Amino acid sequence: QVQLVESGGGLVQAGGSLRLSCTASGRIFSINAMHWYRQAPGKQRELVARITSGGNTNYPDSMKGRFTISRDNAKNTVYLQMNSLKPEDTAVYYCNAGVRGIWASDFSDYWGQGTQVTVSS
Repeated sequence: QVQLVESGGGLVQAGGSLRLSCTASGRIFSINAMHWYRQAPGKQRELVARITSGGNTNYPDSMKGRFTISRDNAKNTVYLQMNSLKPEDTAVYYCNAGVRGIWASDFSDYWGQGTQVTVSS
């Protein structure tokens, strides 16, 4: 059984910073790309950042500049550094990863339970 667990969310004032973490646990053979998504109330879930197993990163144009994704493969952990936060960044942030279990022949898609980020004005 593979699990993704996020942490680091909370309440922050506009202009502040937060660092989210997401750790994959279980009988893991390999982790492919890892992603951060977010979903604000009444809106669709949207991609925030993506990082490959080799460390290559991608951001949608709307997310470039204030968000930085990184990962520690030895810890099966992905991070999201968020700076200059705005009230419109308020959302539940989800971790997503392609994970291959030790008994599996292919990768499966896993999601964390989400962590709330609230930015006050």
